Amino acid sequence: MAHTLPPRTPVDPLALGELRELLADGDVVVLTGAGMSTASGIPDYRGPDGTRRVQPMQHGEFVSSAEGRQRYWARAFAGWGRFAAAQPNAAHRAVADLERLGLLRHVITQNVDGLHQRAGSRRVLELHGTLAAVTCLDCGERTSRDLVQQWLVDANPDVLTGLDGLAQVRPDGDVALPEALVATFRTPRCLVCGGDRLKPDVVFFGGSVAKDVVERAFGLVEGASALLVLGSSLRVMSGYRFVRRAARDGIPVAVVTRGSTRGDAETTLRLDALVGDVLPGLVADLGG
Repeated sequence: MAHTLPPRTPVDPLALGELRELLADGDVVVLTGAGMSTASGIPDYRGPDGTRRVQPMQHGEFVSSAEGRQRYWARAFAGWGRFAAAQPNAAHRAVADLERLGLLRHVITQNVDGLHQRAGSRRVLELHGTLAAVTCLDCGERTSRDLVQQWLVDANPDVLTGLDGLAQVRPDGDVALPEALVATFRTPRCLVCGGDRLKPDVVFFGGSVAKDVVERAFGLVEGASALLVLGSSLRVMSGYRFVRRAARDGIPVAVVTRGSTRGDAETTLRLDALVGDVLPGLVADLGG
């Protein structure tokens, strides 16, 4: 069953004014989620009611199961072209503009698409890593995802034929494929150690964000004048914990996203709106 959001309503001008004042003070840290990239053609995992719409790859399955890795790489191979072709949207560009205006201390993103950097943001902490890189779990060798894609093209020359009608690419770059095709897919191997446990440099569901990354993110939040959450339902603790820390320390928390969030109780200011409907106007008002 398709999930649909309620019709878009005008942004509350009073709340918008409060958000403008919050940003004007500067030293704001931004936490972004999948809602930042939906306008770029990369959907989120959850419906508007917070229910997960598709089952993502699980860390334990990828690490321990050759079949799981085969399924992931076949699907990721088929979806990579469209995922890599995604372009930054107006919200990404607005965040970069706010940094250029000296109003943002840093961006912490839960996304793995690299669109903040491509839009011009320079201070970005990727909480869940990046799909642009691949790491061997056995020897630690790091390789570009584009190079791995070329290996896979060479090893599976016929797979991409006739895949134009596939469902939309998913947040981690993969698409659903027929099991018969997955079963014959040849997975990548490390050129250094020969192992088959090559993993995209991202945190899968069930995995843990590196401790040093978490500590750095906490440090950014603790030094901020405010925490601005953009396009995230905060259903996952890896992002929600920073809202909790900010609220604990008396740091204002502003949220711009459609629908409710897990952090509503800790939120100081909330705008139920698409980030693309809010951020470009704010940049214009603030001198951008």
